Amino acid sequence: MPLTFAPDSAEAWPVLTVDPDAMGVLDTLPAPAAAYVRATGFTGAAGEAVAYPDAGGAIAGAVLGLGTPVQRARQRFSAIAGVARLPEGTWRLQTGLTGPALEELALGWLLHGYVFDRYKAQTPPGARLVAPGGVDAARLELLAAGEALTRDLINTPASDMGPDALEAAARDLAAEFGAGVAVIHGGELLERNLPMIHAVGRAGAEAPRLIDLTWGASGPALTLVGKGVCFDTGGLNLKPGASMALMKKDMGGAATVLGLARMIMALGLDLRLRVLIPAVENAVAGNAFRPGDILHSRKGLTVEINITDAEGRLVLADALALADEAGPDHIVSMATLTGAARVAVGPDLAPFYTTDDAMAAALARAASDAADPVWRMPFHDPYETMIEPGIADLDNAPSGGFAGSITAALFLRRFVEAAPYTHFDIYGWQPAPAPARPKGGVGQGARALLAALPRVLGA
Repeated sequence: MPLTFAPDSAEAWPVLTVDPDAMGVLDTLPAPAAAYVRATGFTGAAGEAVAYPDAGGAIAGAVLGLGTPVQRARQRFSAIAGVARLPEGTWRLQTGLTGPALEELALGWLLHGYVFDRYKAQTPPGARLVAPGGVDAARLELLAAGEALTRDLINTPASDMGPDALEAAARDLAAEFGAGVAVIHGGELLERNLPMIHAVGRAGAEAPRLIDLTWGASGPALTLVGKGVCFDTGGLNLKPGASMALMKKDMGGAATVLGLARMIMALGLDLRLRVLIPAVENAVAGNAFRPGDILHSRKGLTVEINITDAEGRLVLADALALADEAGPDHIVSMATLTGAARVAVGPDLAPFYTTDDAMAAALARAASDAADPVWRMPFHDPYETMIEPGIADLDNAPSGGFAGSITAALFLRRFVEAAPYTHFDIYGWQPAPAPARPKGGVGQGARALLAALPRVLGA
């Protein structure tokens, strides 16, 4: 179901937004309606909603609680929880909100409409919103469409979202916006000097590959690199069953950069966009790469394999080296890379690392406006020795367990020299339902990046 605003209609019911500290706004309603709402015990708390009747008992409108500043700070889109309590129909906002606050409410309402119905019929939420005045409705719909693409890709199980299907999704997106796609498959990865992508993916049921999407003829050059591990068994260092249950989401980085690419192309940003996705399955077979192996990379650096379950950084490394050779104005990688990142910041925050202080400042500002929380982590140079095993140039998984997200980011940074570089270590999954974020796949960092790009690249 497209996440779009409802057509404007004279029959749309009004929904008044109420701040708990300004309950007097209820007096703008007809006196019987205001009395009815107060009689329900409505306080304006986030997630509260009350529909009130007209004199004949039919629905006349509703009130929606915005919540206190503390509630809003604790959970973005918190008011959207009340939308689920509104009767089915078309609604028109009556609100004093403006700027980012109004955009957040409108975008949250759109995202609230998302359902994943590929395998089971789902009933989408019935309360639809007329685009409020004061927002760029078309832009918000494009943001929601990009997020829906990301969610759909992550939610699809590996049985239907292996490397073949991920390539097909990239090709469909390219066809929609007139982008180009080139794909390097199987043994050709060795011929084209992408040996670590091949090594990680050669045991999979479908051939490993590098997907290369390009769009735009002018403007700054931006390259997005997304981890496309379509399922991660852990390889010969096999994950326990409980740890494998969510590994369909290990291509969440690829899904997120494709969703972001959709936003960029649909908005027509003045960018030369490139999207690189190493698409593999980390599987178990006789030809799987092994602990103790030393792999050669595109960049020429050798990598000792300490754990085959630290495969994402390997496939990203070859893709990053290829990206860097073209000297773009900025490279961004996104990956569901480490459990250490979740220990550090939990599932909601998207930690990022960057060599560009201007990008860090832009992301910090944009994340708040876009209701897309991110947090800067350090490329801590003293930890470089932790990824240098002695027998090879690099170790893919240093022992000891300390600073796992940082050492993974430092590993990736070794493969980027020419371009400013930003890396996101995302989770890509909503573990429990939240306003505008149903349980399941979710994009992280994409809207913040989109908002930051004009400040960094002038796009």
